[in-house]
Amino acid sequence: MSWLLSLYETYESNLDHVGETALRNEREYTLLPVSHTTQNAHIEVLVTENGEFHSAKVIGKSDASTLIPCTEKSASRAGAVISPYPLHDKLSYVAGDFVAYGGQVKGEEPFETYIHELQNWAESPYGHPKVIAIYRYLRQRTLIRDLVSLSSTPVLAVDENNRLIEKWDKKYETLYPEKPTIFGVVAGDQTSAFVRFNVYSPTRQLDDVWKDKEVYDSFIAYYGERLGDEDLCYVTGKKLPSTDRHANKIRNAADKAKLISANDDTGFTFRGRFVQSHDAASISYEVSQKAHNALKWLINRQGKTIDDRVFLVWGNDSLYIPDPAEDTFALDPEAMPEVARMSNTNEALAREVSKALDGYKNKLGDKTKDHFQPEVNILVLDSATTGRMAVLYFRNMNKELYLDKLAEWHTSCAWLHRYRKNAQGDFVAFFGAPATRDIAFAAYGPRAGDKIVKGLMERMLPCIVDGTRIPQDIINSVINRASNPVALENWEWEKTLSIACALINKHLSDKKEGIGLALDENNDDRSYLFGRMLAVADVLERRALGKEEKRATNAIRYMNAFSKHPERTWRVIQESLQPYQARLGAAATYWTKIIDEIGFKFKPEDFNNKPLTGKYLLGFYSQRHALYQGKNRDDAAEAEETHIEE
Repeated sequence: MSWLLSLYETYESNLDHVGETALRNEREYTLLPVSHTTQNAHIEVLVTENGEFHSAKVIGKSDASTLIPCTEKSASRAGAVISPYPLHDKLSYVAGDFVAYGGQVKGEEPFETYIHELQNWAESPYGHPKVIAIYRYLRQRTLIRDLVSLSSTPVLAVDENNRLIEKWDKKYETLYPEKPTIFGVVAGDQTSAFVRFNVYSPTRQLDDVWKDKEVYDSFIAYYGERLGDEDLCYVTGKKLPSTDRHANKIRNAADKAKLISANDDTGFTFRGRFVQSHDAASISYEVSQKAHNALKWLINRQGKTIDDRVFLVWGNDSLYIPDPAEDTFALDPEAMPEVARMSNTNEALAREVSKALDGYKNKLGDKTKDHFQPEVNILVLDSATTGRMAVLYFRNMNKELYLDKLAEWHTSCAWLHRYRKNAQGDFVAFFGAPATRDIAFAAYGPRAGDKIVKGLMERMLPCIVDGTRIPQDIINSVINRASNPVALENWEWEKTLSIACALINKHLSDKKEGIGLALDENNDDRSYLFGRMLAVADVLERRALGKEEKRATNAIRYMNAFSKHPERTWRVIQESLQPYQARLGAAATYWTKIIDEIGFKFKPEDFNNKPLTGKYLLGFYSQRHALYQGKNRDDAAEAEETHIEE
């Protein structure tokens, strides 16, 4: 229940945002009031304050989203069950003359149930003038007549027999020269149109009914007295009206999966252990509403969805929290490249990461309520079926501890990367940890499906948040792809290589064997030394080819074979270097000398064909980077630019 409590507290901390409309990725969202949901409306009807028809129009898709009051039953209605929304609803519910115009209903007429419930609200002590005006109009049972009889442009279309047209056909062009707009916005026929109501005043500007906080509060107070019996709420520990109907539409408006449900009265969901579902867990209506509404709001506001799997990170006192799935560049895109150019050391990176996270740490004292602790929540959701959703991962931890864990990850899994772009669209270098999504592509390729990507991202979360070790199969997969550059584009291989180095060094650091980006000339590990020699061979040939020639060097072409049979493959690479050494002449002495120095560090028994470990990639990257930064830097830099060009 801790995730429900965290979401409930988030709702309580953000009451000032209730009903506010915001936009993300061209999609509107809002923090829903209790006992409210959203629907896409097709028709808007205006009535006067005296309850008379004023006007109506068809609503465009950009303005269709409407916040409407709902009951427990209407929020989860399905099939032929009659369960009207309290105010705005489909034409078959709100039109008293629906049957007179050819509408088909099964059993009891929905309008009778709808208008009775609306009357109860309008005539209750909590009734609102706008609700009363809408009720006075609808009880006249003339809605469809008014929509058909509009003098300008009819909203609904009828045939010669004064019956609603189910499907538009050219034969109706004699009645309507232009195709009525309603057929362009409803998915089915006209009878499935959803109608929302508004109130018009000639003397003053009124807020839209679906945006009026007073109308929200009116229904919340009215419906609060009609809730079920009180029971112990397992989330808050208080005696409150309980519910066994919980919200859907969590990830989007079409989402039918629920996080909490127990409708299997004949199976084995709870039978055999409990008599009733609420014996297993009782949740109050208020907590269920607020927690689910907060979850929907957070997903729309800052969630990350991959193949319907939701990754969400938030804080109760400050909603935006650094995402563990992002790379170091995302923490501070301006400072990180500067650190990479200055020193490429973990100490310098630690200082910059600390600066980037200080802004969050400084908010620790800005608590909205004294009893809310500064905490971070990490939640992963997904559904196996259309009706059931599960919490795959949830962590609730102190914010300062979380930020410390995040800083540790960004400094211990750090390497120099060159695949990010700045605001101007130029590639920039940054020293830090890669994003989990980029790790997935490095391990399985850029065409990896969303199912694979979301699975890896979920597996990486404990490594970042809890400090567990990176799974060995992920590291092995990245090493294998980084060792096969001829199968990749240059830019993709460079990205895979730097990510592989980050993961390998993180794995070694966890075992207290970390090497780091700076070249370790005293390291006599055979894999590291072989990697260094391969790097020198690559740079030497690249120098001889010049920046105009963009083909892969022999060192790169033989890299995969070299990782499996280093001693045998090195002889082939060394023989292929001779023409390039001859082309460089005396200038080749510098590179040849480095190869000799590296070879001198080998123990005789280590120069063999035993497959290399991932350390050879660290040696390769560090040696090549050192050559680019050291002697002959200008020439080598030109070669590097040619090599990593996308």
